[in-house]
Amino acid sequence: MSAEPFNTGARPLAGKHAVVTGGARGIGAAVTRALLEHGARVTMLGRSAIARTEVITTFGAGQPLEYLQADVGDAGEVARAFETARVRSGAVDILVNNAGQGASAPFRLTDAALWRTMMSVNLDGTYHCTQAALSSMVEARWGRIVNIASTAGLVGYAYVTAYCAAKHGVIGLTRALAIEVAAKGVTVNAVCPGFTATEMFDQSVAKIVAKTGRTPEQAVAELLAKNPQARLVQPEEVANAVAWLCLPGSEAVTGQSITVAGGEVT
Repeated sequence: MSAEPFNTGARPLAGKHAVVTGGARGIGAAVTRALLEHGARVTMLGRSAIARTEVITTFGAGQPLEYLQADVGDAGEVARAFETARVRSGAVDILVNNAGQGASAPFRLTDAALWRTMMSVNLDGTYHCTQAALSSMVEARWGRIVNIASTAGLVGYAYVTAYCAAKHGVIGLTRALAIEVAAKGVTVNAVCPGFTATEMFDQSVAKIVAKTGRTPEQAVAELLAKNPQARLVQPEEVANAVAWLCLPGSEAVTGQSITVAGGEVT
């Protein structure tokens, strides 16, 4: 399955099997939809238990779509989930490491537990899933790995030191692995969104409101102050970048960190 040539028709990812971590909500759900629209079979990995009926409600009936529960920070759970995904849908051709978590605190109040959580979900998870998927891609001499990082992987932000450190780690992993597999038919890239209209952004706004007494509107304005477009990125805009990296014509793009942030980081 993995060695199938591209379908050059309207569904160029037909015959390809994609795994999207954190694929049921936010950016992950938008990525899942985009890959389905291009013809891929998609396995979503998520930490929460989601019933098949909820998946159908979100994405529609009859989709070539599976949902598996796994904590990406747990190597054993990841290995078991990927084995199940292979049995059900074939070798993994495309991996989108989207699962992530954000938390804020001044550095002096960032304890070891918070630090470890940020590393486990954002960086260790990317490592575990990439380890689980890479061998079959190399054997097939075709694969696409897209890591959802963040502008926080490219610049520093106050009060999110642990999150920034983890996302910088994702960028480093992306660059190094891309060089390692460049001649093996596998590309490795990162997509770095700015503030995006997701539940995570809503949680950030709520935290600012609770701590400072600002209105939600004031909190949003503060977060978007450095964005030249003065707006939130939409999940579909991030998904479009991810999909392009998996489509014909992007073969020479590897080791890159593509920013989707309205010009905030140049």
